[in-house]
Amino acid sequence: MGLGQFYNRQVAKGLLFLLLGVSSIAAFALYLLPGLQGLITLGTTPRGLMMVDGMYQAVDGDHSIYLLVEGLICLLVAVLLIAGYALNIRDARLNGKLRDQGKTTETFRSTLYHLNERHFPYLILFLPGVAILFLTILPLLFSILVAFTDFAAPNLPPAHLINWNGLQTFGDLLTLRTWSRTFYGVFIWTCVWAILSTVTTYAGGIFVAVLIEQKGVRFRKFWRTILVIPFAIPNLVSLLVFRNMFNGEFGPINQFLGYLGIDKIPWLTDPVWAKITVLLVNAWLGIPVIMILVSGILTTIPRDLYESAEIDGASPFKSFRMITLPLVYFSTAPVLIMQFAANLNNFNVIYLLTDGNPVNPKYQYAGSTDLLVTWLYKLTLNNQQYNFSSAIGIIIFVIVAGLSIFNFRRSRSYKEEDMVQ
Repeated sequence: MGLGQFYNRQVAKGLLFLLLGVSSIAAFALYLLPGLQGLITLGTTPRGLMMVDGMYQAVDGDHSIYLLVEGLICLLVAVLLIAGYALNIRDARLNGKLRDQGKTTETFRSTLYHLNERHFPYLILFLPGVAILFLTILPLLFSILVAFTDFAAPNLPPAHLINWNGLQTFGDLLTLRTWSRTFYGVFIWTCVWAILSTVTTYAGGIFVAVLIEQKGVRFRKFWRTILVIPFAIPNLVSLLVFRNMFNGEFGPINQFLGYLGIDKIPWLTDPVWAKITVLLVNAWLGIPVIMILVSGILTTIPRDLYESAEIDGASPFKSFRMITLPLVYFSTAPVLIMQFAANLNNFNVIYLLTDGNPVNPKYQYAGSTDLLVTWLYKLTLNNQQYNFSSAIGIIIFVIVAGLSIFNFRRSRSYKEEDMVQ
């Protein structure tokens, strides 16, 4: 590095690149290569006990997780240094072309001037970009790579070393009966939950908004205020209150049903009733959001459309189906897709209301109402099955990203925006 600049008679810039090149070689030799080696091997010497003077003493060894993190840091630093080398080659090539054309190459001062004027945004974004590289991309890479190791209890560092196992974790999750039965069961319920919870909140929100906007409805502001209260109350408080209200033994709902002569309903202890309960509570929490959004959209629809439809003999239902629903869907399609993706990862409702229960004896570390995200949580914090939780996280990402991109690109709002561009 720097030799091209020296050839182009750019001494100051050549010294700068030469210093960077020497520093890079020293960094590779002293730190980066050992770090990358640790990333490949994940350690060779586990922590153990050694007999010293008739007594066992702990002997320090390699910690695979530390080596994995340090190796990723070294890898990202190596990427930055390689990018610096590529920048050095590009600069020497561009200035070499200027010399071949008989033009004067840039001086160091002119280079600084152009860097400040022409490339100022890149200069400002450099530090945030480095921060994103190490604070966002590094954790993501770590969580992904864990899925390709055997990092799970009882073989945990530092007492044991972890090893790369390729796609074995995904294979066990999908084919090993102990894990596959749980995965497919939780996955199917996650899909059913995402569809039903999205449909109920979306349809319920539209229904309530349209109902309030009907002619002859009085005190509209009052009804909107009352119906938006569930959204104003923190979800944590609402869900804990519902957990007590739906308690099968002393909950007020079952007590009220008892006054009517109806037997107690196992709201949270029966698998079917528990799923119905979480859907009802989620609808109560989600409908106000859609109602507020749709109410704003309804005020922008010209009244002339409804008057023309009424003159043509269209029924109120047909006007809703042909005018209201298409216009509302056109404006809310991205929100609907985002809501579906959010429901796939709706941790709060499941965890705070049922904790994934009731227990399913056929499942591995999961209950009957657990979603993939709550099962991932239990695998990570309660059972220390880090490789399986990482694999599930990757699967969730692929599903959410794939469905969101596919559905958004098929929506009319995306197509018309693309046509405008």
